Amino acid sequence: MSDTPAYGFDTLQIHAGARPDPATGARQTPIYQTTAYVFRDADHAAALFNLQEVGYIYSRLTNPTVAVLQERIATLEGGVGAVCCSSGHAAQIMALFPLMAPGRNVVASNRLYGGTITQFSQTIKRFGWSAKFVDFDDPAAIAAAIDGDTRAIFCETIANPGGVVTDLDAVAAVADKAGLPLIVDNTTATPYLCRPIEHGATLVVHSTTKYMTGNGTVTGGCIVDSGKFNWSASDKFPSLSAPEPAYHGLKFHETFGPLAYTFHGIAIGLRDLGMTMNPQGAHYTLMGIETLSLRMQRHVENAVKVAKWLENDPRIDFVTYAGLPSSKWNGTAKRITPKGAGALFTFAVKGGYEACVKLVNSLEIFSHVANLGDTRSLIIHSASTTHRQLSPEQQVAAGAAPNVVRVSIGIEDADDLIRDLDQALTKATA
Repeated sequence: MSDTPAYGFDTLQIHAGARPDPATGARQTPIYQTTAYVFRDADHAAALFNLQEVGYIYSRLTNPTVAVLQERIATLEGGVGAVCCSSGHAAQIMALFPLMAPGRNVVASNRLYGGTITQFSQTIKRFGWSAKFVDFDDPAAIAAAIDGDTRAIFCETIANPGGVVTDLDAVAAVADKAGLPLIVDNTTATPYLCRPIEHGATLVVHSTTKYMTGNGTVTGGCIVDSGKFNWSASDKFPSLSAPEPAYHGLKFHETFGPLAYTFHGIAIGLRDLGMTMNPQGAHYTLMGIETLSLRMQRHVENAVKVAKWLENDPRIDFVTYAGLPSSKWNGTAKRITPKGAGALFTFAVKGGYEACVKLVNSLEIFSHVANLGDTRSLIIHSASTTHRQLSPEQQVAAGAAPNVVRVSIGIEDADDLIRDLDQALTKATA
């Protein structure tokens, strides 16, 4: 189909990138479970390897099933291209890979998923990279953290675990002034609730494991390229603007223009890092995306109902859901995520750490898992699990204090979820 603005989100989430299989006429995208692809002849092979022609070489780089998913996500996000990979964490490393070099840094929000904070504060040091964590509610603090070695700014649309909504417009203004790309993790919002590129993001990353797939079956990640950043405006991004030795001096930005970052992600990122998405996983995610808007509507409806009930319960100290009028981020949510503030948030239980543990152990419908974005409602005590590696100060800053639990509200009957929380809170605070 022709992906034009005439098509609405609900249509694009089903059709974008997909065409009937030319060999069989199959309507659903087939799983191309193959390692390699036959070249027409020697000249065809040479053209593919020289990046003179687009096509399939080897499934570490490109695969027809994965290609449909890449086109669909790029279309839904309003980007020019996308690269899918093996997980959300892989997507983050791949997003930074063309931008960074030893001695370079990224300025990141201090409200991030605990695994991301660990990846940025510890693991990337092995590449010679570093991260500076600041409060992204304060644009001046972001600007002050930028120095001559900064190569990117990173945040989440709806921060995990607290559900805080980032003012992407304000952050993008800082990034633009500094001439730096803004990378936004849109996992918890999905393009149905927010399209960060429309708010100034350069790149959008996803853990497609979560809401995009929606059924807790596979892991995956994606990087979407806005195509709007001028990689040649300075000498800060030589991987994209300078001659590439592996391709006989080809300059990615000069050669591929708006698609420079996407081509680099495949030709260099997947080629050398090998963080490949498998075609069966891509197939599951494609099927999940077909119902994304329907699921997100129900996720949000349920989250609002559950959060309001929790906020009025005397056994609860506070609820962080940005969809509540009482939230300090409610105004930001109305601008950045006008269809709803997602379905991920935290709440503090009176009785502290021990009460949180009892609550988790007493629930019957909620699943105690280290995941989010499932059709099922999920809960976890972040301080003892996903954010366990952080210091107490980092836990509090990230919204994962010891007296707090994180919930990902599913699409079950909201009244059943409330009854389950009620009985578990009774046991936890007795």
